[in-house]
Amino acid sequence: MMCIEATGLKKHFKSTVALDGIDLRVESGRILGLIGPNGAGKSTALNAILGLIPFEGGLKVLGRDPWTERNALMRDVCFIADVAVLPRWMSVAQALDYVAGVHPRFDRAKAETLLAKTSIQRMSKVRQLSKGMVTQLHLALIMAIDAKLLVLDEPTLGLDILYRKQFYDSLLNDYFDHSRTIVVTTHQVEEVQHILTDLMFIDRGRIVLDCSMEAFEERYAELAVSAGNLDAARALKPIYERQAFGRTVMLFDRADRARLAALGEVHTPNIGDLFVAVIGGQNAAAKEAGTA
Repeated sequence: MMCIEATGLKKHFKSTVALDGIDLRVESGRILGLIGPNGAGKSTALNAILGLIPFEGGLKVLGRDPWTERNALMRDVCFIADVAVLPRWMSVAQALDYVAGVHPRFDRAKAETLLAKTSIQRMSKVRQLSKGMVTQLHLALIMAIDAKLLVLDEPTLGLDILYRKQFYDSLLNDYFDHSRTIVVTTHQVEEVQHILTDLMFIDRGRIVLDCSMEAFEERYAELAVSAGNLDAARALKPIYERQAFGRTVMLFDRADRARLAALGEVHTPNIGDLFVAVIGGQNAAAKEAGTA
């Protein structure tokens, strides 16, 4: 079953093209990482999916048009933005009471269990909490809702590295059950690599990479070139090259791993390095076309 399906999705803000006719397919039961630089169109795509903005082109989310059927859609969708806001006058206990009263699929016991892993006190006011604690509270509320689609836009912004790891481990082990679908955007790409089933890069309103993590691991290889093999490695046409600890490291697309292994140490690259290679290549090509 398809959870999200977009065809020729477009969005303009006056003269700015935010989404340039993208096609997007996300199957149910998958965890998609939507990665892109600032201003690439990530938030606009999420806002269209959530029915927060009108759009051009075709878009169905859980079989519904998010703009015309948003009320029905929101029964099955949860969302947390990078600028999560909770009323500052509200206590933690009141926040739990409120969500329990307005959302029939809220599991208060689960929210309490998630909060028990933090230092947040039930009678504390939101205004008394640190930025990281507010994010922890918001995440506990959202993850306790039995939604078919969970959309996370920079969900761990403001959290320290320990809680970021705990959050993603909890997301994978306590929330995801292969029937729910999760779409997550983040700049901390290495932290989500182990939970993703699918990867998508967006730049300048266009999808520039779309693959499963299985295909990612098969398609891309990183080579730490051994001394004396630099020319031979470059002859295999890497898509990216960098220096690390005095060695040249190259990233290859669909290269013969056996040939690479003869030239140095071969690894699967991390998402961050692939992102730099792909987006950097796109930007370089755009500059070259502009000066041609």
